[in-house]
Amino acid sequence: MTQVSRHVVAVYQGSFDPVTFGHLDVIRRGARIFNELIVGIGVNPDKEEFFTPHERLELLQPHIEQLPNVRAATYDGLTIDFVRQCGADVLLRGIRDMADLSNEVQLANLNRVVGGVETVFMMTSDQHVLTSSTYIKQIYEMGGGDLARIEQLVPPNVARRLAEKLSDHGTGNPNPSAPDTR
Repeated sequence: MTQVSRHVVAVYQGSFDPVTFGHLDVIRRGARIFNELIVGIGVNPDKEEFFTPHERLELLQPHIEQLPNVRAATYDGLTIDFVRQCGADVLLRGIRDMADLSNEVQLANLNRVVGGVETVFMMTSDQHVLTSSTYIKQIYEMGGGDLARIEQLVPPNVARRLAEKLSDHGTGNPNPSAPDTR
């Protein structure tokens, strides 16, 4: 039997608001599996946007520049349309737990039926299983602006930008070493 080598392009889609170590882990591992990996920074209509898509792209870029087969782009609209525009074959999705799996299986089936796009699931590494962009923002805001608490979950450039942005909005403590006296 003859094996046919095929160039496989995958899209790893998400809001990445903000990008976490968990996201970066899936990107690095996906880059080893697929010939080309495109990180699609989209908009989730069910979530309030914190960083703009352009800001999220800027925060992600330094972490993928050493991966020659990975690039990132922002997009609007349906993910299946973005996948087609990229000439991709599959969607790559990270799974943290059973709740993720339940939701992701429904989306994968919908993407396959409506758009003819297959989905490949990758389990999140153990150390990143509890990482959530939503929780990171809450931890920083409710923890009085303590950067050390979120630096375990996001890269330093993201932690700094998150602190700046939350301070600009009047939340969090702009000086992590000083007590929050509000």
